[in-house]
Amino acid sequence: MKSNYLIIILGFIVLSLGAGCASINQPSLMNLRSSGSGPNEFLVVPSGPLKQPKNYSELPLPTPGGGNRTDRNPRNEVIIALGGNENFSRHDPKLVEYVSRYGGDINIRSILAKEDLVFREENDGLFLERILKVNVYYKAYAKQSLDQYVELQRLNDLGVKTVSAPPKVTN
Repeated sequence: MKSNYLIIILGFIVLSLGAGCASINQPSLMNLRSSGSGPNEFLVVPSGPLKQPKNYSELPLPTPGGGNRTDRNPRNEVIIALGGNENFSRHDPKLVEYVSRYGGDINIRSILAKEDLVFREENDGLFLERILKVNVYYKAYAKQSLDQYVELQRLNDLGVKTVSAPPKVTN
């Protein structure tokens, strides 16, 4: 009788191990993306509209791996959308003067990074949250977050035209 139970238990262990090993050879989505055998949707960038050149003899020679006339340039597209032009330079004195009209510190990024590090160390969570590695990020920054729906309502009450916000999710 004991040997029957032993055989059943050993059989169950062998089947469990076999079932666990069966999925190793099956490709997963993560394996396809990291191995390069599947498409990477983040590498697909739509190209700009095709344009008929005025003179085909003035076209630049193709360079392998180089740029294309229809390649998108997100940086320039944003500058144009905000009212600038393609010849934008970050060293443009008028731009620097306009941006710094209210003053500012050139090392603002490092200053903010240091202040944020101090803030995160002070708001690291309670003892059990740290032991159990509970994410307290949203709780720590809750006082600094903006409620988009309250702000949208405030702006609408003032008559400010705004783009529509996504519908509020209620549980």
